[in-house]
Amino acid sequence: MLAAGAAVGGALLTSGVAGLLVPARAQGLAPTPSMRGGSNNYRPGAPIVERIGNGGFWMSGRVRRAGDGAPLEGIRIQVWAHTTEAYERDPESHGATLTGPDGVFRLEMPQIVPAFGQAHGHLAYDDPEFEAVFLRPLMSSPKDTSLSADFVLQPA
Repeated sequence: MLAAGAAVGGALLTSGVAGLLVPARAQGLAPTPSMRGGSNNYRPGAPIVERIGNGGFWMSGRVRRAGDGAPLEGIRIQVWAHTTEAYERDPESHGATLTGPDGVFRLEMPQIVPAFGQAHGHLAYDDPEFEAVFLRPLMSSPKDTSLSADFVLQPA
């Protein structure tokens, strides 16, 4: 019985079916594609800030590397939106934050309000280490007080 098991195991390894013998991993994690309209009113180089405006709304997410899914620390994420305090094209509506060791980012900003019929935010990664990604997630309700968007970045 043991000999038969070893023979089957050896056949699996030599036939390239190693996934049956090795625990599943996130090696196939696909990069996040940019969303249509995500780069609208983007401002290169928005400053890193502790908060945009008077706050009250939280934009958050997690950033991982495509392929292995490893969390990425120190990644600059820019956030902007049409809010109760300013339009998404206004400089005071833009700010950036950095991810922590777990790849998580969080930035407080004014309440997002509907623009063109939809309450939505904008987020961007645009540094040269990874391919640029622009996101435009929609809120389920303009009364929500937070919005989350995750990035899976492909090395450039």
